[in-house]
Amino acid sequence: MGLFFYNFFLVLYVAGIRIAAIFNKKARLWLDGRNDIFSKLRSWRNAVPASEKVIWMHSASLGEFEQGRPVLSAVKEKYPGYKILVTFFSPSGYEVQKNFIGAEGVFYLPADGKENAERFIDIINPSMVIWVKYEYWYYYLTTLHRRKIPVILISALFLREQPFFKWYGAIWKKMLDCFTAVFVQNEESFQLLKEKGTGRNVIVAGDTRFDRVIAIAENRSVLPVQVQNFCNGHRVIVAGSTWEEDEEVIVHYARVHTGIRFIIAPHEIDRERLMEIKKLFRGAVYYSEFIADHADGQVLIIDNIGMLSELYALADICYIGGGFTDSGIHNVPEAAVYGKPIVFGPAYEKFAEAIELVERNGAFCIENALQLEALLDKLFADESFLRSTGAITKKYIYEKKGATEKILHYIHENRLLIS
Repeated sequence: MGLFFYNFFLVLYVAGIRIAAIFNKKARLWLDGRNDIFSKLRSWRNAVPASEKVIWMHSASLGEFEQGRPVLSAVKEKYPGYKILVTFFSPSGYEVQKNFIGAEGVFYLPADGKENAERFIDIINPSMVIWVKYEYWYYYLTTLHRRKIPVILISALFLREQPFFKWYGAIWKKMLDCFTAVFVQNEESFQLLKEKGTGRNVIVAGDTRFDRVIAIAENRSVLPVQVQNFCNGHRVIVAGSTWEEDEEVIVHYARVHTGIRFIIAPHEIDRERLMEIKKLFRGAVYYSEFIADHADGQVLIIDNIGMLSELYALADICYIGGGFTDSGIHNVPEAAVYGKPIVFGPAYEKFAEAIELVERNGAFCIENALQLEALLDKLFADESFLRSTGAITKKYIYEKKGATEKILHYIHENRLLIS
């Protein structure tokens, strides 16, 4: 019965995407990117010598890809004879990373289904598969399992409310059992799987995001001199992955404290959103205009994707967006690695690193503009408090380092790949 409803869901999902594509850009990209996908995959595989084997990594979207990236890099370095194939489910991952130089091929994952899974795996014939955090597709996983192709799940996180642990979760439990090894982020996930008797070969490795943000921070490129000059001599607040609600909380402080420089990198950068932000903040300028025309202003709006993780290094204080939305805050570690105080809205209870940093007094939750103003004034008025708070965040990130090494050790010790 579970499989019947799963197949029904697949049909409804694709149908819904086709309808949404009429008026939604992301849905159109989802469909267009899968046009003639098997011919593209076959052409790619035919260009790879038959003697060269393939490692396949799948991520739902960009955030998950960044979690998988340190493992992919480590595997590539350890086993250089293998070709790397990366797939995405979402356009927000594929469109940003379609030219990723660390892989020989980057594609959308064809929609799940018995025929699609068989065709896909027939074509690429992977030696090992890495799936990141979540995304459980029944036909892909069961086909890989049946063919005895090793599949590892990395940076996994489990909660009691997930379907694996419900009375109707038999199909989800079967998918989980298809993994050769499951690397979970924390002890809570390990104990939950153990308690429920679900899954096998579960290992507490930690979150590979910490390895990734450390690598970015330690190897970051030099930002354009114009951006550095924008910040020089000023206090700087970098607000990353912001939504409208975040900007409405921040704007009052920006208007009152005109000597402070703001860098705002919104979660969405479509033209309408960018125009809304520029209208809201006086003296705002787009990054593209700023670089091209040497424009000046108090607020720099980042109108591209890919800079945020390095921009946080310029901040005195980092604001993480999403805390006033149902989905919650965005990537805290990519800011915390630079040793900056972290601020976000109230929707952070699903994120362990945010909870732990609040408990350690390295991060602060605010619920409105008045609370934000009081907190920022306190931090800026007390240099010792500002620096000690930042030191807490950096120490926390480096304590979490090492998940990639544990995963690579498992792969080597269990001979999942032959060097």
